[in-house]
Amino acid sequence: MRSVELFVGAGGLAMGISNAGFRHVGLYEWDRYACDTIRFNKERNVGPVRDWPIYQLDVRSVDFTQYRGIELLAGGPPCQPFSLGGKHRGREDHRNMFPEMIRAVREIQPKVVLIENVKGLLRESFAKYFEYILLQICYPEIVPKENEDWTDHLSRLEQQHTKGRYHGLSYRVVFRLLNAADYGVPQKRERVFIVGFRSDLNIEWSFPNPTHSFDALLYDQWVTGEYWERHRVAKKHRPDIPDKLKKRIESLRMGLRLIQGAPWVTVRDAISGLPDPESEQDCGVPNHRFNPGARVYPGHTGSPLDEPAKTLKAGDHGVPGGENMLVKPDGTVRYFTVRESARLQTFPDEYVFSGSWTESMRQLGNAVPVRLAHFITKDIRTRLEWSVADAGKAV
Repeated sequence: MRSVELFVGAGGLAMGISNAGFRHVGLYEWDRYACDTIRFNKERNVGPVRDWPIYQLDVRSVDFTQYRGIELLAGGPPCQPFSLGGKHRGREDHRNMFPEMIRAVREIQPKVVLIENVKGLLRESFAKYFEYILLQICYPEIVPKENEDWTDHLSRLEQQHTKGRYHGLSYRVVFRLLNAADYGVPQKRERVFIVGFRSDLNIEWSFPNPTHSFDALLYDQWVTGEYWERHRVAKKHRPDIPDKLKKRIESLRMGLRLIQGAPWVTVRDAISGLPDPESEQDCGVPNHRFNPGARVYPGHTGSPLDEPAKTLKAGDHGVPGGENMLVKPDGTVRYFTVRESARLQTFPDEYVFSGSWTESMRQLGNAVPVRLAHFITKDIRTRLEWSVADAGKAV
């Protein structure tokens, strides 16, 4: 099955899609540093990356009709216009590329559309524009008229949607806010995913259920103790049970809470096996170099070792103060190395980031976790395959 992706960045979503069995026929990214990372890994003959057709272009210059009829169109339009840490300009931000994403839907007419973006897109201040995005994906051929205000275009889309009869290109669209930790990613990263199946396929689909849970982690740590045994942490070195979790843990111990799925994956799980970058600065592991200067700020205190990490952040001009840090057992903090951050985003160790620490961390902070992307697109691919099989039986 073929796929096209826009706004590829460092390739997290693209790698997850490749791992799910899709074959990329076009990958578009304008940022040269992100493209350098992908090209560097292509040269190193890394996994599926070796065959990626990466184009360093502004998507506004691309004629997407060349990809008409592919199975999957994916992308994560720049999140800064809607990010909680951004300037919150939304549709008025020059980086708002949702119009180009929707143009690609209209010109390609893929079987499935997959879009990822930040949690901030769901804020009340963007609610009306978010509805506008969804309805444009539902009816990509109902385009704005010349000089038509977007709110007037929204009204026309709403009228069509409530009418219920439409014979043009349309999609059945759903969205959900997902926490990457619930799918085995060692990071509490909440992102909005929008999925649309082309209406003529008559496919029913819903987001796959979570595979991991916080309760399972608490049970593993504080009821059975298997977590500490697995990491060979002696009892005298184990932290105390947090007071705010004691009642919850007691309920787990007594079987009063239902445990679902595997334990959340923690920072300790993710970086296990990597040498300490402070004491072994020439360890030979790519991207695993210590970067000094980490400091705690009010509200920004780093990620505990025995939980999934806090959300990795990019920032417009490098890593924001107090972010992307590890809290060590003695309470001090240090920055995550690029390799540790790549593990938190579930990139394979063979995937190397080119450029400075600041630039590599920016790419990682903007990336989609590979494991989460794989999990969602694998489910999409399975549903498409079922659809083809059902169509064959009907014939």
